[in-house]
Amino acid sequence: MENSTGNSGLKILGIDPGYAIVGYGIVLCAAGKYRSLDYGAITTNAGEDFNRRLEAIYNGVKHILEHHRPDALAIEKLFFQSNQKTVIGVSEARGVILLAAVQANVPIFEYTPLQVKMAMTGYGRALKPQMMEMTKRLLNLKEVPKPDDTADALAMAICHGQVAAGGIKGNIRQAGAAGAANPPGQKGIHLIRQINQGKKK
Repeated sequence: MENSTGNSGLKILGIDPGYAIVGYGIVLCAAGKYRSLDYGAITTNAGEDFNRRLEAIYNGVKHILEHHRPDALAIEKLFFQSNQKTVIGVSEARGVILLAAVQANVPIFEYTPLQVKMAMTGYGRALKPQMMEMTKRLLNLKEVPKPDDTADALAMAICHGQVAAGGIKGNIRQAGAAGAANPPGQKGIHLIRQINQGKKK
């Protein structure tokens, strides 16, 4: 399979939505392997008019879509937070991100944090440091990408790559339907144990 830019594989744009920081990561998925093509963050200033901040996010995402021409956009599904102001702001930022994707005719796929954890480690209760380490290993990076939003976006892209490959679709759907962490499978236990042992060395 060739993507829109002629490269073999599936090119995925992962997005971790926010209004202060929008993490993004471009991942090429081919033959069960993942390669990072680009990653970073779109940032806005807290003191700026919020509408201008939304404009900056829209323009930033639009530029990424035009430059990389991904085959799919994977984004975190919005979930309820106790801080209503935060969730409203993230919703609005997420809206302009989705608008940019729709205008670019890029298919949109949404995943919960639990689904991403299941895709990355096979374990719905994986901790953030473990997720970041897995992201680094799967993409063969020298260090964990910063800021954290960027690493989260790359993990989101990898999650969609796993689902698109069809190998773990059932597990991902089950995690999404359950809405709660499942007991770790052998794969999850093994991967997390590997990470923890590596940190002790």
